[in-house]
Amino acid sequence: MSALLDATLKHLKALVGYDTRNPPRNIGTGDIFDYLREQLPGFTVKVTDHGAGAVTLYAVRGTPKYLFNVHLDTVPDSPHWTCDPHVLKIEGDRAIGLGACDIKGAAAALVAVANASLGDLALLFSTDEEANDPRCIAAFLAQGHAYDAVIVAEPTRCEAVLAHRGIHSVQMSFAGQAGHASGELRPSDSALHQAIRWGAAALDYVERQSHERFGGLTGLRFNVGRVEGGIKANMIAPTADVRFGFRPLPSMDPDHLLETFRTLVDPQPATYAELFRGMSLPAGDNATAEARRLAARDIADELGIPVGNAVNFWTEAALFSAGGHISFVYGPGDIAQAHTADEWVALDQLQTYVDTLYEIVNRGIA
Repeated sequence: MSALLDATLKHLKALVGYDTRNPPRNIGTGDIFDYLREQLPGFTVKVTDHGAGAVTLYAVRGTPKYLFNVHLDTVPDSPHWTCDPHVLKIEGDRAIGLGACDIKGAAAALVAVANASLGDLALLFSTDEEANDPRCIAAFLAQGHAYDAVIVAEPTRCEAVLAHRGIHSVQMSFAGQAGHASGELRPSDSALHQAIRWGAAALDYVERQSHERFGGLTGLRFNVGRVEGGIKANMIAPTADVRFGFRPLPSMDPDHLLETFRTLVDPQPATYAELFRGMSLPAGDNATAEARRLAARDIADELGIPVGNAVNFWTEAALFSAGGHISFVYGPGDIAQAHTADEWVALDQLQTYVDTLYEIVNRGIA
């Protein structure tokens, strides 16, 4: 085990030991942030409380060109864990612990590199990624920091991910007229029939988008996650509620998609509300998104980071991109191990990541 990996695991043990589950996001400006302050001598450090357990630590040494962002919050642990989720366990070729993969392993490696080098370095630790409540990044962007690029840590198997889908969640309802189900029904009578017709039209529309592509991704991802309504088989359903989500490609216009889904059938939904919006990476229309993707690729090449495939999961790199920054995703671990019981990150992934970071900072190109 190298000295860098050993230091990374020491910090990872400490970070996993802090309860940063989100929800409930009972995170203050002490605890894990006190630890990080102590580990960053020589940095200008600012800790900001954005309310509701959303806290950032912004640390800068020198005049770096790039910002490394890592979220410290984790998903809740499930009852299927076979060990204490807040006690790091090294077993064979993996480090097991809540957040070890997503993404405290990257945070630990960045702290290890900060202590093992003297080069310029900028770090932003945040705590609201798992809550669909991006107040940390929004506040940071509002301050107008200038960086050539923002590198966001998520599990990408130590490859630069230059593009990913957006994610949008919608809640809608249909209204019908309660009555006896023995007669002939008009299209507007049953709220559930309206919902079913809408679902069929939505699936047909999504199928027609299968030829669309960007950066290795194809088609529009779509899922009806929940349908509720009706009373019993011989009663016409007066109400029906539908929760659905879609994941567009970069360059797809989410507002156009939202309006398309709203107006697919008549009668149209009685209520229709977007609950969450996460933009695609890179942000912008087709030409702008492609230009940003190519700029991110050039930076990854300069830093010696291998470029991987686009992914379907969402990251906060999209927020930085929408804020005008060139941004890409890069971190240790595999997304398949994130959010699972006995979550783990491979030691060789941590080794590759920390070695690459050390080279970047030590060469003075960070």
